[in-house]
Amino acid sequence: MKKYIIAFAVLSVFFLWSFTPKVSIRLSNIQDPTIDDIVKSYKKAIAEWPKPNIDKGVKWSEFSSVKRDSLYFEAQDRPEVILGKMLFFDPKLSKSNQISCSTCHDPEMGWTDRRRVSIGNNHLSGNRNTISLFNIADRTTFFWDGRAKTLEEQVAGPLGAHHEMDMDVKSLPAKIKKIKGYRPLFKDAFGDDKITYPKIVKAIAEFQKTIKSQPSRFDQFIDGNYSALSDREIYGMHIFRTKARCMNCHNGKNLTDESFHNIGLTYYKREYEDLGLYSVTGKPEDVGKFKTPQLRDLLLTRPWMHNGLFDDLEGIVNMYNSGMHMIDPKPDQKLKDPNYPVTDSLMQPLKLTKDEKRALVLFLESLTGTKFKMRRPEFPVK
Repeated sequence: MKKYIIAFAVLSVFFLWSFTPKVSIRLSNIQDPTIDDIVKSYKKAIAEWPKPNIDKGVKWSEFSSVKRDSLYFEAQDRPEVILGKMLFFDPKLSKSNQISCSTCHDPEMGWTDRRRVSIGNNHLSGNRNTISLFNIADRTTFFWDGRAKTLEEQVAGPLGAHHEMDMDVKSLPAKIKKIKGYRPLFKDAFGDDKITYPKIVKAIAEFQKTIKSQPSRFDQFIDGNYSALSDREIYGMHIFRTKARCMNCHNGKNLTDESFHNIGLTYYKREYEDLGLYSVTGKPEDVGKFKTPQLRDLLLTRPWMHNGLFDDLEGIVNMYNSGMHMIDPKPDQKLKDPNYPVTDSLMQPLKLTKDEKRALVLFLESLTGTKFKMRRPEFPVK
């Protein structure tokens, strides 16, 4: 009996052994989705795209395309926009008569100044990079630290700032009133020719609302032109949405969550220190938090980040790939110093390959589509 049992066991082992290589071969043929499969999964309506990797508790919205503004020229002909455009480009709104809103927000430079930080009155340097005005009407708060809650507040800030336009805003209406050419413009815009400070900032705000991104190849792809992006760019978009985890902060139409995060660039107690949102709220948990910038037309708005220290997309991708948790405080450090900044938990090492990083950069480059550069108007001089 034992002989039969042993013989059966040997045969069973041999049978399983002979079968195992076949199983191994079959399993080895099961691969993750190929790049071709991934690309095909996006060449369809956006509602059918693979879902992005979103952390628990994060509020996000799906991509949506920017449409060409068919009413752009009609908007430019509105009296309040005409007035606001004149005021925006007129250096007489500054104390020195040398600096206008367009000094930092130049339409030839993506509505920025292409400087690391802005330069204003008496060539004084600011401490932050100029944020582009593209799609400013869609924002919910303004400036890197969110200190302005309305577009009118955003307009008013630089007018009186000593290192920007340095204008005594109380005397500004009287100064503009001396320029007779402005009176009919105010009458057309507001029904009377009385010039007031609220009217000035209102008109500039109305003009700024017309500054919008034009559709990019990314938008064309979303709208069904599946040849608008290359396969590598589509793959980069997939990396953006999944492994790179970018969608946690950069989502929706303008690729921003309109929120504030500390991504590890506070430079706490070092050169370039900037406490960000904390300067507005005074809350220790807000130290080092800055507004998530939109990514549309980003090739026109370099250099990047609140301090303007980054001018290379590959470098930025490598920075995020690292996880950015190099200076988080130890428990005893945080206990001694409640303001010691803590990098956002959304920041994590990504372990992107060289090919994935390159594809991601190519996708980011596809987000730039604006070509039209507004001409400067001939504003009243007397």
